[in-house]
Amino acid sequence: MLIMTFCATALLIHLVSLGWIYRRKTRTRPKAHPAQTARPAVSILRPFCGIENNLEATLRSTFLLDWPVYEVVFCVEDADDPAVPLVRRLMAEHPDVPSTLLVGNGQVSINPKLNNLVKGWDAARYPWIVIADSNVLAPEDYLSQLFARWEPDTGMVCSPPAGTEPVGFAAEIEAAWLDSFQARWQMLADEIGLGFAQGKTMLFHRGLIDRAGGFARLADEVAEDAASTKIVREAGLSVRLVDIPFPQPLGRRTWQGIWRRQLRWARLRRVSFPLFFVPEILVGGAFPLAAAIAGSMAGLGSPAAVLAYAAVWYGCELLVIRAFGWPLGRNTPLALVLRDLALPVLWVSAWFGNGFVWRGHAMAVQHHLSPRNAYRLRHAIDRTKAKARALRSAWH
Repeated sequence: MLIMTFCATALLIHLVSLGWIYRRKTRTRPKAHPAQTARPAVSILRPFCGIENNLEATLRSTFLLDWPVYEVVFCVEDADDPAVPLVRRLMAEHPDVPSTLLVGNGQVSINPKLNNLVKGWDAARYPWIVIADSNVLAPEDYLSQLFARWEPDTGMVCSPPAGTEPVGFAAEIEAAWLDSFQARWQMLADEIGLGFAQGKTMLFHRGLIDRAGGFARLADEVAEDAASTKIVREAGLSVRLVDIPFPQPLGRRTWQGIWRRQLRWARLRRVSFPLFFVPEILVGGAFPLAAAIAGSMAGLGSPAAVLAYAAVWYGCELLVIRAFGWPLGRNTPLALVLRDLALPVLWVSAWFGNGFVWRGHAMAVQHHLSPRNAYRLRHAIDRTKAKARALRSAWH
């Protein structure tokens, strides 16, 4: 009886979550708040590092927005970055949109993305700021969709990535992970007033960050989106998500790359929001389906009932994928199953290990010091080493 209760409860939660986000896609929002209709000037900060899948398309999309006044500020650490010529060409092709390319590496965080962004933050002309990762494909109404979710109690509007244009089965699995799993649960959290910032796209007003202590406050956590979430909540405000997540063209993926990326994100969630991470092991289909199979073997149901259970579980998820226009092909059902089988392994793995490499930078998800103080200590050590090398050179 306990097994059947667990299976029924898990299926109910699964179906409610799918139905809720389907309703989100189809409903009509109430009358707009003034912030949604004013169309204020916006500074869009786009950090980049190296050549990525579909980079030209994603960066070009920033110049094609239906918005009266905005600027694009590209940020890169190294003037020799291989993507710099592409960015300069796109800027030259769209002289009607004010844009600039800033080169250099700031010193605010152990997070290299923040170190890349700080110069853009300082240079931004307008108080409304969007930080958009280089792999986000911005639709023409990108800013309109963001401001449409701004309400009186809003401190930030974000979008999880929607994996699109997968090439190969590995990329299809990543799309299954990003779309009907991660995006679904993030949108559901938003629906019940527990929205979490997502670093792919973040819209906020500079005043919020300034009142919280400035850009350096984003270094309070290893991940800037986790720090942003806590800043917004400390101010008594909410994080909102756009109704339909913005696309991230995936292209071809590797199995190793997918696993490392998902493991990094899982470890960051475990450190930043442990109470929300703990139940993640139960939200996939692996345990409910295993329980249904065990129940059938114990004589509590027939094999046909197990197949029907699986068909309802994944059939409804496929319907939501189709409704949102996410990648859907003959391999999608298998991708969903393999994703769910990997989820418990990922959850367990997230509790072991602390380090990862992000775009060539060695990082750790947890320190005995706060992330900001850990950075200061590491930076002081690096400066001491540099001075020692200079003294040795002068001596010789």
